[in-house]
Amino acid sequence: MKIVEFLLPGMEYKILAGEDREVYKALESEIKRQQEGLELIASENYVFPAVQEALGSVFTNKYSEGVPGKRYYAGNEFVDVVENLAVERAKKLFDAEHVNVQPLSGSPANAAVYFAFLKPGDKVLGLKLDHGGHLSHGHPVNFSGMLFNFVQYMVDKDTGRVNMDEVREIALRERPKMILAGFSAYSREMEWQKFKEIADEVGAISFADIAHVAGLIAGKQIANPVPIFDVVSTTTHKTLRGPRGAIIMCKEKFAKQIDRAVFPGLQGGPHDNVTAAKAVAFAEALKPEFADYAKQVILNAQAMADELIKLGFIIISGGTDNHLMVVDLTAQGIVGKIAETVLDKAGISTSRSTIPFDPNPPYNPSGLRLGTPAMTTRGLKEPETRQVARWIVEAIAAKNDDIKLVAIKEQVKELCSKFPIPSV
Repeated sequence: MKIVEFLLPGMEYKILAGEDREVYKALESEIKRQQEGLELIASENYVFPAVQEALGSVFTNKYSEGVPGKRYYAGNEFVDVVENLAVERAKKLFDAEHVNVQPLSGSPANAAVYFAFLKPGDKVLGLKLDHGGHLSHGHPVNFSGMLFNFVQYMVDKDTGRVNMDEVREIALRERPKMILAGFSAYSREMEWQKFKEIADEVGAISFADIAHVAGLIAGKQIANPVPIFDVVSTTTHKTLRGPRGAIIMCKEKFAKQIDRAVFPGLQGGPHDNVTAAKAVAFAEALKPEFADYAKQVILNAQAMADELIKLGFIIISGGTDNHLMVVDLTAQGIVGKIAETVLDKAGISTSRSTIPFDPNPPYNPSGLRLGTPAMTTRGLKEPETRQVARWIVEAIAAKNDDIKLVAIKEQVKELCSKFPIPSV
């Protein structure tokens, strides 16, 4: 093995091809799948090429428990450099007073927030899962619901939107110690300021989970809760186009308790290659062209929702303000699980989703969640997005016609050939 091959693995994976053919073949197949198909899973995206290089760097070899300048292992001077870069860039990107860039992913970040401010059994107000919330926002099968006493707000049955008057009523009645504003399947902007006002009124900690919309906030396309809320968590992938990971941002007065909740509270050593990749992603998101990208993500989502509505599909809340939408498939006589499988046969990756007041169970729900971050990264704009919406409608209508689905897949493949993935 030449040392240059070790230092500069590139994108050809020559070493892996020689060392482990089974993994290499799976990787080859995955590259082909990603190149030839459309990714409409709202939580997925393609990282910046420089992010992918940082993830495969020698920083993966290091252990660095602690924080910059105060580590429990020697040899961390260059790890400190990249972690400090990640922190300072995230502060600038989100107008944050304090940032911890070490959380390994979204749910661990949320766990750290809970443990920083709460004790087991404390009451928290969060959005119900089948109304657009996340498992870590208090679902009974998740650690959050097991350890803490979650009460939950829902969307209005007629509008599909969060009713802030109802949120306030629940908060005044239940007096939670924390109020959580955030979602994984809600297509409208959260009213951050109103959430903060309600939290202040009842003396609760205000916590925003912006995992899905962090890139849209960084790109200055939707409102930023970071300067308003006590604490904010986000993943660093999804709309932000960084590595799989997370960060926590908070007011300076909460810095110590957040840092201690992450380490030694929940984690040991951070993943330093991921920290380096976060720093790279934040630098990319600070560039003016990232705002253009974020704007196009929303334009594409709105074009897709509009086209689907024109073709007879129901979008929860009637449209979208962000990167995603939830489609109610009840009128099409198909459940989300089957629609997901059908569209996969047509070369379009999606994720099943519950809908508000869903009569079906979460594993086999009535809806489908669609998102535009990944397709926008590839360069697709409104005309292509509307065509994709038409293919979705055609595929669902032809759910039992494999010949038709294969024909759509070939059209998808042809479109994808014009918009290569930037990182492979």
